[in-house]
Amino acid sequence: MREVVSDLNISVNKAEEGTFISDFKKLIKLRLTFLVVFSASVSFLIASRELGSVNWLSWFMLTVGGFLVTGAANGFNEIIEKDLDKLMSRTMDRPIPSGRMTTGQALVLSLLMGIMGTMILMRLNLLTGVLALFSILLYAFVYTPSKRKSPIAVFIGAFPGALPPLIGYFAAFDSPQISWVPIILFLIQFVWQFPHFWAIAWVLDEDYKKAGFRLLPSTRRDRISALFTSVSTLLLIPVGLLPTIMGFGGYYIAVVSVILGIMFCWYSFNLSRKLDVASARQVMFCSFIYLPLVQLVLLFDFIA
Repeated sequence: MREVVSDLNISVNKAEEGTFISDFKKLIKLRLTFLVVFSASVSFLIASRELGSVNWLSWFMLTVGGFLVTGAANGFNEIIEKDLDKLMSRTMDRPIPSGRMTTGQALVLSLLMGIMGTMILMRLNLLTGVLALFSILLYAFVYTPSKRKSPIAVFIGAFPGALPPLIGYFAAFDSPQISWVPIILFLIQFVWQFPHFWAIAWVLDEDYKKAGFRLLPSTRRDRISALFTSVSTLLLIPVGLLPTIMGFGGYYIAVVSVILGIMFCWYSFNLSRKLDVASARQVMFCSFIYLPLVQLVLLFDFIA
């Protein structure tokens, strides 16, 4: 009998452990966090090329610190939006609105991640730590509440969203100095976010309206919103050519960025013509491909 009870307790504990891990992944938005860390890591390796070698301990600290900082920002975002998340089909199963995690528990986890992540990045250099802290504050406490106020929220959110390349680049140096390289890395990610988020906002417009989010340029699925999305994809083509123009990227990145940029434009203009969710979904999936592929090609083109 005792063995049966013991086995039951073990099963319950494993189930609780599995639920916590699943809820923790949802709290920190694991896939988004990995994308942010990936972007910072690539920029770190690009900066390391200038130094002539890679400091893998610093890279590891950047990866861990960046993961914690991003997880903290996402955690604060979910705490602030807990009541709104209950209204949307996409988010109602998150740990806080579903009741599987209390606000206090999420707050403690987010604070611990934010403090530990910032301290780790501060060990690399002051600028990296300050940028990381700034990204948390801007994302969680400026961008998050602005989503219900005005479509300008996408513009506000593009700043913390484009900071990972800066953080990753500066993390490679003991005493960071401003140059064209991190600025261009920032610009590519900054401009990319507009078609990316507007496509997502188009696909999820009905769900977003339940929470009062106003993210499309005209606040609705119309030709004006589609036109803004198309113009933003057009801007990506000259921005994607900046690495080659400024001399730290070769011809491979120029060719790849132009091809991907044209593909991006084609899907966005198709959205302008059809004004449907299926076309917006194509723009969204294209955005998922564009940024990591451009960053990887830039890394290896730069190394070559």
